Amino acid sequence: MTDPTLALTTRVQQALAEAFGPEWREVDPVIRPANKRQTDADFQANAAMALAKRVGKPPREIAQAIADQIAADDGLIASVEIAGPGFLNLTLRTDWVAAAAGHQLEDDRLGIPMPEHQIVVVDYSSPNAAKEMHVGHLRTTVVGDSLSRTLEALGHDVIRQNHLGDWGTAFGMLIEHLLEVGEDSDDAKLLETDPNAFYRAARAKFDSADGTSDFAVRARKRVATLQGGDAESKQLWVKIMDFTRAYINRVYRDLGITLTDDDIRGESSYNDELGEVCDSLQEQGIAVISDGALCVFQDEFIGRDDKPVPLIIRKSDGGYGYATTDLATVRHRSLDLHADRALYVVGAPQNLHFRMVWSAADKAGWIKGTEPIHVQIGNVVGKDGKILRTRSGDLISLQFLVDSALERAAEVVAESRADLPEEERATIAHQVGIGAIKYADLSVSHDSGYTFDLDRMLALQGNTGPYLQYATARIRSILSRADAVQFDGPIVLSEPDERALALRMLDFGPVVAEVGETLEPHRLAAYLYDLATTFTAFYEHCPVLKAEDAAVRDSRLALCALTRKVLVKGLDLLGIESPDQM
Repeated sequence: MTDPTLALTTRVQQALAEAFGPEWREVDPVIRPANKRQTDADFQANAAMALAKRVGKPPREIAQAIADQIAADDGLIASVEIAGPGFLNLTLRTDWVAAAAGHQLEDDRLGIPMPEHQIVVVDYSSPNAAKEMHVGHLRTTVVGDSLSRTLEALGHDVIRQNHLGDWGTAFGMLIEHLLEVGEDSDDAKLLETDPNAFYRAARAKFDSADGTSDFAVRARKRVATLQGGDAESKQLWVKIMDFTRAYINRVYRDLGITLTDDDIRGESSYNDELGEVCDSLQEQGIAVISDGALCVFQDEFIGRDDKPVPLIIRKSDGGYGYATTDLATVRHRSLDLHADRALYVVGAPQNLHFRMVWSAADKAGWIKGTEPIHVQIGNVVGKDGKILRTRSGDLISLQFLVDSALERAAEVVAESRADLPEEERATIAHQVGIGAIKYADLSVSHDSGYTFDLDRMLALQGNTGPYLQYATARIRSILSRADAVQFDGPIVLSEPDERALALRMLDFGPVVAEVGETLEPHRLAAYLYDLATTFTAFYEHCPVLKAEDAAVRDSRLALCALTRKVLVKGLDLLGIESPDQM
């Protein structure tokens, strides 16, 4: 076992059973890291405080009874002391920490546990077809991808779903514009290189003459023919989607995102179900006609007028909206995919919409054994605190942000590693630039905003992606200078900084498990930064290559190797590469 919290939980539960009877064996002893400003202990158990009323004894008396049972332990706990009103301060045996670190070094999973298996759908990125991905897509894409990687590492079956906006009235004008410019024209290729330009050109034609031009009339008719299944319209729609996939795949490739074409499950895939969704809700009495539209009114969602907020599932003109598609989507994920959890990594403003949709779907019997979860995404802002926009007021494109980061990273690497061949510098610059963007995003809570500041993101000091990448490269350099093929110890901990590093590495598996439960990647980012700073303290105070004897040297090299493994794996779960050199 390499998880100290789990080991201590088991041991304190055993002590509870020995002190008060077997019926107390399953009580949570509430093991927490000790407050280092108050004690030198490793962990604290708060069981006595929680049990006082139930046992009918003062907390300190309960704590003493537990401590008396633990005192005889000779394999896990070195010391136990009672503090304050009844806290138990627990210090692990150093040889147990060393042995656990050795097991972690040998473990391909590095201590990452395998919790109860789940099927988890992760809906993320979800750009609109024929439109450029903008800054608003950065966080959903990066956070969703990290959660997918982490959940897979925990042994869950992850079903990635890219809910493309690939259907609707806009496709009428896009298809007509494509016909006018020609499918093989340079204008058509803008769908792959500059989709916003293609979209704006189509929109300008549609809006001319207040939407009464021949083009606008044809565009409206084309929507009807497309939704009616017309073969030519469908072929042209497929052409636009081919261009769209090429564009988004290029962005994903630059960012190192794991989404593929097989993960696309756009709005269009539910088109044939929307009529039946509406009919079913109406037949069950969940949806009613209001002013010509089919709506769901739920008493749980009251507006400012003290009346239920309508969830419109069919417009008065017979068209369907996002709510209809989202109802079909959650039904599919629950009843067809049998998801245990369905994560929607989407902007925070959509929270009310999702809660209304899920509530209606639940009333219809379409959510069975599935927990839909909105992983709320905050904004990316500039140094002025405002959402990043161009001078014309458009949201800044995601590709522009990526290119800016890569360009700035190339300057930094060229300056710091002029000795390297240009091709190697380019590879490192890409790894560092993308790592800087992702870490800046993932190091803050996903539901809060953060400032996009390239100078800060690319700094080699402080809580940044490049700092962690540099740490992995630095350790690799240390190991490469050692005259050894394997770094398997054994690990022996004689210095406080050695022990602190080994103990911190044992937290890796529990932290990954916590991210899988809380869906908060910033917890992993914070852990990795703390581990890197702990390693720095170790390296400053404990000579590695010039250690006093071979056994100490081997042990410290093993600690270096384990640290690098944990950092590299942790960064990989965040979607960040670890350069061999920087």
